[in-house]
Amino acid sequence: MKTADVIVSFRGVRKTYDGETLVVKHLDLDIYQGEFLTLLGPSGSGKTTCLMMLAGFEFPTGGDIWLDGTLLNTVPPHKRNIGMVFQNYALFPHLTVEQNVAYPLSVRKLAAAERAQRVNQALTTVRMESFAKRYPAQLSGGQQQRIALARALVFEPKLVLMDEPLGALDKQLREHMQYELKSLHEKLGVTFVYVTHDQGEALTMSDRVAVFDKGIVQQLDTVDRLYESPCNEFVANFIGDSNRLRGTIAQVDGDFCEFHLVDGTRLVGRNIGGAQAGTAAVACIRPERMKLAADGSRPGANALAGEARGLIYFGDHVRMRCGLPQQDECFVKVPLGTEAIERFAPGAPVALEFAPEHLRVFA
Repeated sequence: MKTADVIVSFRGVRKTYDGETLVVKHLDLDIYQGEFLTLLGPSGSGKTTCLMMLAGFEFPTGGDIWLDGTLLNTVPPHKRNIGMVFQNYALFPHLTVEQNVAYPLSVRKLAAAERAQRVNQALTTVRMESFAKRYPAQLSGGQQQRIALARALVFEPKLVLMDEPLGALDKQLREHMQYELKSLHEKLGVTFVYVTHDQGEALTMSDRVAVFDKGIVQQLDTVDRLYESPCNEFVANFIGDSNRLRGTIAQVDGDFCEFHLVDGTRLVGRNIGGAQAGTAAVACIRPERMKLAADGSRPGANALAGEARGLIYFGDHVRMRCGLPQQDECFVKVPLGTEAIERFAPGAPVALEFAPEHLRVFA
């Protein structure tokens, strides 16, 4: 984050479309000047509804939305000074690139000379100045995305909203555009609010991420803390990959607990939420935090016994599928070149180990 100044505040915001079901249940959220904030969650979680309320295309059922000290609840979209990039880009097919980018300036009745100067500057910013005379149909998906972004930036808005703008692009171009957007954000210093259901996009670009589920922000944090310190089982499973182990909290020792699996295996992990002994729980551990044990497990490490089920090649690493007694199948991330992995044909016994601090136990 560039600064601690708050530019957007949601206070007690609720939204229902049918008068009964709350799509957004009670949102308190501050967005900081100059940050890249991503609203992340599955379909129907409320993230896009929040973006649409901030843009002015939807209005809150209850609560207040503030932009730079101004209450937005009844302000129409064209008076909010907010740039918007839609998933389908929403470019006018009968207008050239420069005419599309100039449209917000024409609506604001800027003089022709200033319009031309701003359009050229916006197109240069997204490296599309040589395409000014073309029409949208003559552009690739990535080029159209750049034009939509230039149009959102041309009138120097207070913030830019993006509703899954990379969803229609192929994987390689989508990943390239993620880096382009992050670089542009760092260059301009404008506040970006970005909606996606793709956790890879969120981790790649964001300063902070708000993880939505069932109309509630489950966790709002920096990307490293979201990944390493998820606050509940939903976040742990939605952000990155996690292995899940079912069992019961046997005893509690400060921030840690002894966790007994269904087959009697005893593990130690972090007791997230402070659950009491005797509570049924699910423990989560990242695949890269699990290791193939050597002849003997290291002192203080958790150990699991299972069997190999197969190998999945990922290019820079291999993932081993492992079966565990009375548990779901788990995955272990193994670096390429690990000699021991060649011994593990399907059905071969495996021993896994991991440090207690990386096992997070959720009641």
